[in-house]
Amino acid sequence: MKLKVAFLLTALTLANSACKESFFDINTNPNTLPTATPNFVFTNAQNTTTQNLLGINELGEYWSGQWTQSNGYIISTTQFAYNFTNGDFNYWDGYYDNLNDYQFVIDNADATGQKFLKGPAKVMKAMIYQQLVDMYGNLPYTEALKANAVLAPKFDDQKAVYESLITLLDEAIVDIKANAFSGTFGSADIMFGGNTTKWAQFANSVKMRILMRQARVAGRESYIKTEINKIVTGGSGFITGEDVGVGGPSFYVATAGKINPIYDRWGYSETGARRALNNYPRITQFLVSTLKTSGDTLRLKRIAYAVGNENQSTPGVSTAREVAANYTGTPFGASSGYLPANTSAVGPSLLIRGQFNRPFVIMTAAEVQLNLAEAKQRFPDVTLSGTAKSYFEEGIKQSFRALGANTAGADAYKGSKINNYDWDASTDKVVAIATQKWLAHANLSGFEAWSEYRKTGQPVTPQSVQVTDARRPVRLFYPNTEAGSNTANVTSQGTIDVFTSRLFWDVD
Repeated sequence: MKLKVAFLLTALTLANSACKESFFDINTNPNTLPTATPNFVFTNAQNTTTQNLLGINELGEYWSGQWTQSNGYIISTTQFAYNFTNGDFNYWDGYYDNLNDYQFVIDNADATGQKFLKGPAKVMKAMIYQQLVDMYGNLPYTEALKANAVLAPKFDDQKAVYESLITLLDEAIVDIKANAFSGTFGSADIMFGGNTTKWAQFANSVKMRILMRQARVAGRESYIKTEINKIVTGGSGFITGEDVGVGGPSFYVATAGKINPIYDRWGYSETGARRALNNYPRITQFLVSTLKTSGDTLRLKRIAYAVGNENQSTPGVSTAREVAANYTGTPFGASSGYLPANTSAVGPSLLIRGQFNRPFVIMTAAEVQLNLAEAKQRFPDVTLSGTAKSYFEEGIKQSFRALGANTAGADAYKGSKINNYDWDASTDKVVAIATQKWLAHANLSGFEAWSEYRKTGQPVTPQSVQVTDARRPVRLFYPNTEAGSNTANVTSQGTIDVFTSRLFWDVD
């Protein structure tokens, strides 16, 4: 987990027009490692965060039961039969490299007169560690990110890391409020453009995710309520009415390697040529059926394309007529009978030909509202100003908005008597919230969908047809790279069974 020369060189390259040619002349001694100021590293770190999220979001879409694969490709048994080892799904190395970037910013912001980057870097550090815990459980935290000073960092208890992240976010908000972005440095921030109000709101939104992820853990009620009340007292609020995204039209350009990575992987090239994997992800039969049964066709038409995929001559529109009967899901893990021509692909909420410069979404406003709904439902005496019902209904509306559906369709569910959509008619309010979170994460936040699924077991999705028993992965293996370089500390975690070694917040 050393700070790599490669990341510094990449930081300089990706800075693009934001840096001048003279910047590359900062070192004249060829035997001296190059360095960079925090603003350039921060921009590159944010971009790298999206690259890292791409893989785990894809896996999460599968294992939460929202996506499967088309039968136009050989079935992946690692993903759909759960035949994987510690050589598969290594997100660890990329995440820790990215954390080193943010730590570099934190460590050097003061000395370079860029204090305004310290708070945002701490927020990103907290979010990334939250995701790492949700993949692996115990991991290096207190001794990590120290470069050559600690080459074999100890593993910290996952619950203790979660608590440390809340403290880190508190520190971040203090730094954010005390240090406004100066001059043109806001351009280094490709998420909020240097808007410190939004950074503080995002910090609180990440806090709420961390707190509610452990809401079912025995003995955590008092701690969670105290921390929520502290957020309210702080007065910064939460992200509302918009999603948190990285990049966008001012960052992504129609050049190879510089377009939105989602578009690049499953959509099209910078010239509009279809990628080989464009027909790979399919919407599951369960997700399509759930939406149809609930009359939720507005979101269905945004989550999926009708059979035949996107019309190449009319971007964003399906080849087939967009009526409910033309949306066909694929059974999870099916290996035959469901070819691209007769099944539904990932829809316009994620991929439209020519739209290579959309922001890469890392948190939706719908998730924030539904976390607030869960908090108020589970802990009615917290000082949040809204009701569980009002947050729930706003969460559905924000999901419609994020997917590009008419939000009036969300309002139509009020009083509809449809279970898990109409608050008053829903027989189990917590299940209703979990169901709407699952739907809100579709296409946009696959990893969070899988994490919430592990936490609640809702909705009850079908097992992969590749598997003959009920076992499903509840975590990932520590990668063989860490086992090789930090052997004693990995070994001290005991034998990891990816089907039974549950994370601390996954109580059943």
